[in-house]
Amino acid sequence: MTNREYREHEGVSRSELNILRSKTPFHYKYAQENPEEETSALLEGRAAHKMILEPESFFDEFAVCPKVDRRTAAGKEAYASFIEEAAGKDVITEELLEKVKAMSEAIKLNERAVLFLKGEHEQSFFWTDTETGEACKVRPDCLTEVDGKKYITDYKTTTSCADWEFERSVRKYGYKFQAGMYREGVFQNTFEDYGFCFVAQEKTAPYAARVYICSDEFLREGGEQFKETLNQYHYCKVNDEWPGYSDEMLQGEEE
Repeated sequence: MTNREYREHEGVSRSELNILRSKTPFHYKYAQENPEEETSALLEGRAAHKMILEPESFFDEFAVCPKVDRRTAAGKEAYASFIEEAAGKDVITEELLEKVKAMSEAIKLNERAVLFLKGEHEQSFFWTDTETGEACKVRPDCLTEVDGKKYITDYKTTTSCADWEFERSVRKYGYKFQAGMYREGVFQNTFEDYGFCFVAQEKTAPYAARVYICSDEFLREGGEQFKETLNQYHYCKVNDEWPGYSDEMLQGEEE
């Protein structure tokens, strides 16, 4: 199953639920009714994922736009031919292709990162939550086994892997919630408990990488966040109530 086929499959995804959790149900409903086009940052992240995890099938999903002068008749013809041949694929620039190739080579220098990224890649898991009856889906980057323990590995691009920098991204982008949802999805399909690991790689040269293994407490809290968010989503859906931000009291401060 390609990433595009996965996105089109029935079920609420981590990225969708994270809008509801990190913002409000009102934001979630708006996003569902007004889907945005993919940003260049998201496209770059997906291209890096594909090149690092599944390089052998990279060009099955991505096509590199040739550099042609579309002001000329020959350039227009060449570009039209390319667009026809690239139908159904994501179009990227030659510069982005070279960048993700460089990132792929750089991550190979980190032996632990290579170890945690070696396994079964991009499997899609679907299940129905027994408590709410909601259809859910996840697509882990990698399922692997390291030192006799099974892990779900998630590859992330980030601005920095310096001390405490990626940890800020974990809080900002809801990665703890993601770990909880992914572990639940894998468990519902395999009936096995997996650990969770992030392999983070900087988006700028020299593209350094770092491995982050999640603690039991981190995973427990992530599981609770997932259940809490899914229950909230179910309530909003059943009652067709999608509230925004609640009111807050601004307190004065002493001079």
